[in-house]
Amino acid sequence: MTDFDYIAIGWFALAWIGFAALTDGRFAVRRISLSRAMNEQRRLWMRAAAQRDLRMIDTAILAGLQHGTAFFASTTIFAIGGCFALLGATEQVLSVAGDLPIPLVADRTVFETKVFGLIAIFAYAFFKFGWSYRLFNYSSILFGAIPMRGDLLDDPSKLESGADRAADLNILAGQHFNAGLRAIFMSIGYLGWFAGPYVLMGSTTLVILVLLRRQFMSNARAAILKDTPQS
Repeated sequence: MTDFDYIAIGWFALAWIGFAALTDGRFAVRRISLSRAMNEQRRLWMRAAAQRDLRMIDTAILAGLQHGTAFFASTTIFAIGGCFALLGATEQVLSVAGDLPIPLVADRTVFETKVFGLIAIFAYAFFKFGWSYRLFNYSSILFGAIPMRGDLLDDPSKLESGADRAADLNILAGQHFNAGLRAIFMSIGYLGWFAGPYVLMGSTTLVILVLLRRQFMSNARAAILKDTPQS
């Protein structure tokens, strides 16, 4: 490990934290991010669903969100298992790396340290997906607890408050899901460290630029915010 390695991993952590804060709205920016725009759509969805007498489609959507979260949680478990398998084959990996024309890490201790870092990233993603899955489950329960519109003719405000309560938990579940997905994206940039600190800084910067474009300048963002006032 050299000073450049520490600088590169510091840049990796700073870029990750800064991007998360930027997309979650913790920094004052003029352009709303895709994630924040979707949070508002989640709230509008819950309020619209509360006005419906038949909510089977909405429960199907909630189930789909849960299934997608479970898929990524199981994927991170496989990724962690693959990393441990990589640790068991360190000698073979280093032997292959020595024959490649690109300068991959050739020291056993450094290689294993970097693999443990990759395991930590996937473990973080797993816990985020696992908590997101549970929050989507709670959100489904709160959605089921929203009373029927015909039962609240004397106090319609309870209908909106119930929808907002379910929306708040759904938004929180979505934020944790996004954090887990962000960790998977950043793990792609982290792989550059195996080729050296300069490659890590370059791959991290490339990943962040791609994610920034998707959050603030993508066609998906434009479609979601079409005819919607921006805040």
